[in-house]
Amino acid sequence: MRIAQPKPFFFEVGKRAVLLLHGFTGNSADVRMLGRFLEKNGYTSLAPHYKGHGVPPEELIQTGPNDWWKDVMRGYDQLKSAGYEEIAVAGLSLGGVFSLKLGYTVPIKGIITMCAPMSMKTTEIMYEGVLKYAREYKRYEGKDSKVIEEEVEALQNQSMESLPDLRKLVYDVRDHVDHVYAPLFVVQGRQDSVIDVYSANIIHDEVESFDKSIKWYEESGHVITLDKEKNQLHEDILKFLESLEWKE
Repeated sequence: MRIAQPKPFFFEVGKRAVLLLHGFTGNSADVRMLGRFLEKNGYTSLAPHYKGHGVPPEELIQTGPNDWWKDVMRGYDQLKSAGYEEIAVAGLSLGGVFSLKLGYTVPIKGIITMCAPMSMKTTEIMYEGVLKYAREYKRYEGKDSKVIEEEVEALQNQSMESLPDLRKLVYDVRDHVDHVYAPLFVVQGRQDSVIDVYSANIIHDEVESFDKSIKWYEESGHVITLDKEKNQLHEDILKFLESLEWKE
């Protein structure tokens, strides 16, 4: 049975807006519960999909960071066009990297990074993540295991030419985090085995934000928005957003 794929969302409820950004090979489902929580507490949220995400992996490998950054900016511009003057951003993993880049590119009210990397593994290991995504997506499509393995094997014989650009993006943002001045909340799962958890310290220590804090979630892994401590995470994010000096 084919299962419907998640779609981007725009929950409009209040005058304060939060842009929610998913990670590499992720989609809006990773931040949907957070979006609904914010909605209940009077915050508008918008979660775009990056090009090639939430679609077959054969499409993903044809895209890259330049495409995804354009989608981040479209999300930001969509909120501005809808009349939201003040926008905060919360991003998971790659979304956290993009959140920092937004922080030194456009006016941002506050930044929340969640398990955001400041270093990247080899492109070969990164491509393993793409193949994992491929298997999961094809299972969602309802394909049997034999077909899945045949199609994943075909993908193994290909490559994703943009992966070096993804590594370059992460290190470029790391080189520019000292250009970030917006209030910042750094979130990191202690059980995260996907990235180097020391990235959280790099972000916290090197941004120039006067108002900044870091919190470690002892029982959580990489996709912290869906993990054991997600309810506490929601409350902590709300507390951070409430601490910002919104005009309204």
